[in-house]
Amino acid sequence: MHFFRAVHGLYPITLQVLAKRTLQYRGWVQGYARNHKIPILKAEKGVSKEDAVRPYLQRMERRNRHGVYCIFTSMEMGSTFTSKMPKFPTEDPHYRIIRRVPSRSLHYYFYIRDPEIGPLAMCVGTYLPFQTTYSLNGHNFIEIQLRRQGVAFRKDDNAFLSTSDPKALQAAADQLSAATLEKRLTYWSWLFCPKFSEKDRQAVPLDRQYSINQIEYCRNFVFKRHFPIHKIFAHSCEMGLFCLAADKVAYIFGVRIAKRLRGKLYSVLEKLDHGHHVLRIYGKNPVGRRYEKFNTFLRVEVCVNRRKDLGLNKGLENLECLRQKLVAIPDRFAGFQAQSLHVHVDFSLLQRMALPAMAGKTKIAGIKIHDTRMMRLMEVLLHGGTQLNGWRSTDIHQAILTTFGLSASSYTLTQLRYHLRKRKAHGLLEPIGRAYCYRLTDKSVKAALLFILFHKRVCGPLANSLFHHRTDDTASLPARSKRRITRPIMPFNRFSIC
Repeated sequence: MHFFRAVHGLYPITLQVLAKRTLQYRGWVQGYARNHKIPILKAEKGVSKEDAVRPYLQRMERRNRHGVYCIFTSMEMGSTFTSKMPKFPTEDPHYRIIRRVPSRSLHYYFYIRDPEIGPLAMCVGTYLPFQTTYSLNGHNFIEIQLRRQGVAFRKDDNAFLSTSDPKALQAAADQLSAATLEKRLTYWSWLFCPKFSEKDRQAVPLDRQYSINQIEYCRNFVFKRHFPIHKIFAHSCEMGLFCLAADKVAYIFGVRIAKRLRGKLYSVLEKLDHGHHVLRIYGKNPVGRRYEKFNTFLRVEVCVNRRKDLGLNKGLENLECLRQKLVAIPDRFAGFQAQSLHVHVDFSLLQRMALPAMAGKTKIAGIKIHDTRMMRLMEVLLHGGTQLNGWRSTDIHQAILTTFGLSASSYTLTQLRYHLRKRKAHGLLEPIGRAYCYRLTDKSVKAALLFILFHKRVCGPLANSLFHHRTDDTASLPARSKRRITRPIMPFNRFSIC
């Protein structure tokens, strides 16, 4: 209001006054594109912008030129200002209520080839306050640095498959700093964002502040042969859905779980299209993903769109601290994956569990691998959140009855307590304080995975019908191309800079 009323003497501030700058900026963009022979395309539904601009980018690379090579127009939601008449009459007949509201407006996408950070997309809103968003990929910056150093490498999409100097590759990745990004983004903002005169800059302090809206880090496991990738990924997802409990997810993301949890806490296996699955885990707002790509490598990545969950603010100057936190998350996720894949048939463990155990002067019977009730108990404990705060025996009993559709008479609470006593005697269950709550031990997690793996791989469909059978409520529903297998855990290098 000070900018329009005091600096430019425009009053009242109507919608036409607010839209005047928009019309001027649109005319400047069209004139710039016409003078530099840059195509202006309209975004179509169902068509990826990256696929549409790829031929223009390849032409720019063949000519070894830098700058804007394509402009897209798109109607999107954004934050703008609106001017409304007051609901009740006022002393000033020209009084208007100026509010910042979300609305659908025209946005320009400038696709740029930068000499330092490679291809990037710059989105500028055409209405005040002209919010600007950048999207870029750190792999392009690394590629430019390696070419300048003369380091040979092989790259597929946004993944490096091989290099002659791994240390140079890591050094190039570490050079992507907040100062480098801010320098290049400030240059393109000054070139393509709406201009303000010297009078405007003297009257109103204008500056630009950059923040991280969304950031992704990944770790790729490259295989020389593609045939074991799918089996390894399928087995890791199978084990991950079994034993990704709340404490494991909290450890992977390095967050603390409280009673009032903001965000999500579960794992999900999504089928995006035929034959392509993605395992996702959510720890509050950050999300971790694991999938196979191009039959060449397995990728473990983490995406964060709320830095407060990691104890940081969203300023670009915190990029290095954020990098240190995000690099550790894929490592812990991959370590958990390796632990799940390391489960194999250990006959000595099965033999020791089958033998009786002594609890004081009392002899406790062993655990047999063919015991249906024990298998049900293992699966429920492995699926549930007993690793976090523990469950009482009544909670475990109710979970078993609900999961397998049993009645209280067919499986009583007394029988459950007897099985819990057997697991406790064999070191597979430990109490929490004096509250009669139980949680799994590390040995119990391995034994439960071993039992389930043994039944699924050795005993086959018969074991699945006994231990994993559930009522199929979706049998009559039509098949869909996108399926989601969701299991709540709680019982009860891409940037987007704006």
